[in-house]
Amino acid sequence: MIGISALFLFISCIFRHEKFDSGAWDLGIFDQAVYLISQGQPPISSFLNFHILADHAAWILYPLALLYKIYPSVYWLFAVQSTALAVGALPIWYLARQAGLKNSHGLAMVVVYLLYPLVYNANLFDFHPDTIAVPALLWAVLAARLGKIGWFCFSIILVLGCKAVFSLTIAAMGVWLLCFEKKRLCGTIAIFAGIAWFAIANKFIIPVFGGEAALLERHFYRYSYLGSSFSEMAKILLMQPGIILEKIFSLTNLGYLLLLVVPVIWGLAPQNLTPLISAIPCLLLNIFADHPSQKDLIRHYSLPVLPFLMLTVIANLAAGRVWLQQKRAIILWSLVGFLALAKIPFISSKQMWYSDTLQATKEAIALVQTSGSVLTTYNIAPHLAYRPLIKLTDATAPPVDINVFDYVLLNLRHHFSTQEFANSLANKLKNNQQFNLKYHRDDIYLFEKNKQV
Repeated sequence: MIGISALFLFISCIFRHEKFDSGAWDLGIFDQAVYLISQGQPPISSFLNFHILADHAAWILYPLALLYKIYPSVYWLFAVQSTALAVGALPIWYLARQAGLKNSHGLAMVVVYLLYPLVYNANLFDFHPDTIAVPALLWAVLAARLGKIGWFCFSIILVLGCKAVFSLTIAAMGVWLLCFEKKRLCGTIAIFAGIAWFAIANKFIIPVFGGEAALLERHFYRYSYLGSSFSEMAKILLMQPGIILEKIFSLTNLGYLLLLVVPVIWGLAPQNLTPLISAIPCLLLNIFADHPSQKDLIRHYSLPVLPFLMLTVIANLAAGRVWLQQKRAIILWSLVGFLALAKIPFISSKQMWYSDTLQATKEAIALVQTSGSVLTTYNIAPHLAYRPLIKLTDATAPPVDINVFDYVLLNLRHHFSTQEFANSLANKLKNNQQFNLKYHRDDIYLFEKNKQV
């Protein structure tokens, strides 16, 4: 089941990417960074304009770069992500059996996990190190329950390396382990590690590698109504609680919480909700966010909730406090939830995956040399990330000097927010003596800088 799931997730990623439905945010960002690390170059993201460690202090990208030393390919990221999410089913099985569930119900929980819509959707939504944290969190809980301190420490270190904000999840998990699971040593280690890494990442790594701009642009802009620093946020939370209450009690947040629980609502009961203590930081961050992208099952932002949601269902199933007891009924519910909420690209009609310009785009990309700097569009950028300088162009993107680039690759038919801007840029390049039109077909334009200039 794990192998089939990993293969299906992997194929789905490839299909979406090859149809130019992936994007610079965040696939292009991570692909470029991992490539630069593998080449021994500073991983300064030309999309973000700062060092990749200033993004989320995700040092996990450095060991991932070893795969790019074998052969640089974005398929490595897809393979790691798909495998990680699928392998999360293995600790689910062991945790279910440890809780006293029979083989049939253990297998049912594996299916519940693999068919939970967020697993598929987060895997499909480009690449994010967050996905690696899902099985690591599950292994951490299993290790704590088995008293395997070494494996527990390894698991939480892995989680912390995926994203700085996961330090809050680790600290909250420590509170749960300490107070409710009676795992005092593991709980204490998790609390200390979470708090320590939060301070190190946000007070040292992110500011040093990216400055205050990185901290504000990538971490606080979704909470701008609360201020522009941790101290300002804390002050507003204490002095103006009405602002927070207005955000919390909204139809958007209600809809978000319903999306989270509907696929497993049959297995939730108030008597066994303590594992969700670990999910509180993630839930609060998503609920407080002033951005709809953190309130759905399409993106990766809710992944830290998933392991503890599964643990809650396992506990309730073991205690017999669930609506559905039969294996077939449980699997059927999960299948219906998956079909209703999973964003399967094979049956999606979004822009027909830009199929009318697909071949021409691939031919143009093949003409771009690896070392040359590129100006291109959001959907093409992930296919050209293996270079120190690549930027995005659109009416909504920051203006750039086109003369600093070796190549400009444009899809005038699909990838621009306004046709007026697209046509204007193409005409500007046609009239620019520094560039030659190297390729043109199906509204795909590749301009190359004149080497004699």
